[in-house]
Amino acid sequence: MLTGTMSEIPPNVQRPTPEEIREIAREHYMELSDSEVEDFAAVIDESMAAYERLDELPDPGPRVEYTDRDPGYRPGREEDPLNAFVTKCRVEGAAAGPLAGVEVGLKDNVSLAGIDMTLGSKLFDGYVPDTDATIVTRLLDAGATITAKLNMEDMAFSGSGELSATGPVLNPRDEKHIAGGSSSGSAAAVVNGDVDVAIGGDQGGSIRIPASWCGAVGHKPTHSLVPYTGIAGLGRSFDHAGPICTSVEDCARVLDAIAGKDPLDPRQGEVPTEDYTAALGGGPGEVSVGVLAEGFGHEQSEDGVDEAVRDALSAFEAAGAEVTEVSVPMHLDGPAIWTAVANEATAATVNSEGIGHYGEGHYDTSLADYFGKARRAGADDYLATLKLTVILGQYFADEYRGHYYAKGQNLSRELADRYDGALADVDVLAMPTTPQTAHEVRDDLTRLEVIERALNMLPNTSPFDVTGHPAASVPCGKSDGLPVGLMLVGERFDDATVLRAAEAFERSHDWEAA
Repeated sequence: MLTGTMSEIPPNVQRPTPEEIREIAREHYMELSDSEVEDFAAVIDESMAAYERLDELPDPGPRVEYTDRDPGYRPGREEDPLNAFVTKCRVEGAAAGPLAGVEVGLKDNVSLAGIDMTLGSKLFDGYVPDTDATIVTRLLDAGATITAKLNMEDMAFSGSGELSATGPVLNPRDEKHIAGGSSSGSAAAVVNGDVDVAIGGDQGGSIRIPASWCGAVGHKPTHSLVPYTGIAGLGRSFDHAGPICTSVEDCARVLDAIAGKDPLDPRQGEVPTEDYTAALGGGPGEVSVGVLAEGFGHEQSEDGVDEAVRDALSAFEAAGAEVTEVSVPMHLDGPAIWTAVANEATAATVNSEGIGHYGEGHYDTSLADYFGKARRAGADDYLATLKLTVILGQYFADEYRGHYYAKGQNLSRELADRYDGALADVDVLAMPTTPQTAHEVRDDLTRLEVIERALNMLPNTSPFDVTGHPAASVPCGKSDGLPVGLMLVGERFDDATVLRAAEAFERSHDWEAA
């Protein structure tokens, strides 16, 4: 087993002082008497034996295979002009397999034992995981070679692509624009040809946004289809991981390798899978598309983006696809529902040292230890969007006793039912992935502009994070010379249909000539 960086944690737990007992009680709205404090201190002292015994026991975790690994280096800007990389490394997998010869980059919130993991943040600079994420083991078992940890928005809470601790990730189609986030480096490196495929993460659109802005294919799988074990997340009910590639076929090949049940992931229940690569190959005439009326004409929408998507769907219809317009009015409430869930869940995740509580599965104690120390010493370095989210989420959790988080979760089920109603008559729903093309690079932004640019691309992507539906972004055209993404959404655990429809569109449509 490779070792991590937290072996210096003191082996003996400390007893709380009487004043600490009082303070903890006050945090839970209790005012203790002197005798209560004295009695509780005595009982707590006896309870310490259990915790001291835990210090003596080894911490079980996933085994690390393929231990011959090069920890690599951080490339300079001459070697990495897009700022897409955190680390160039090399970890070779099995000698043969469906991904043999494929070079994979990982978003830098995916644990790769022995290799730095920064989460795009100053707070994690120097952290080295001691386990592999489940999907890392699966990729290596499939014969892949992992060659990169890729840049991302600071702790993943931005969609713009300009808020990594090391600066903006530039768009490989036009370096005067940014790549989109939070999986910014994943999309940029794939499109630039630096890696064959990449893994991204998606809590509000973070696979699909950079795929749309960079002209890549990005697939957010059904929630829980791909295990999240060993990946730093924001909220268990909306954490997703999936592929960013240059083709739908490559996305299907990666999904075949990483999808399926993982007993260590508390997000998963039953996880039905299919042979996603084998599902490909249908023509446009085998696809029915419902164009979601509410996916167009947002306040943030650019006319050129809406027009490019409608033109692409008209061409798809001319190629044989059945295209009709559908309406889900509640889609317009999706961002509000996502906001209520994401704010409180993120605040709770931060408060629980980045790993959460109460689900069965693997808990990364190394990550918790590191994050717990780092945030106590350096929370002033949080991204502005994360500061705002933690403050707002904690305020609503405390002031309104979790009411809005609970209502958001309840409404997410109703929203899912509305989408399912529309999907009963068509294979996939279609809309622009983002309402606009990639933002220009700017270095004169105010704090309020930074926050606005971090979140203004979410109206179509974020609802499907809280409902869990699979969604793929496919390049469909250009607006003012920049890529435009078409998002296709299907029924939960019917990722095969989403990928089949996306590939039929991809093969029938030359988006760069559109």
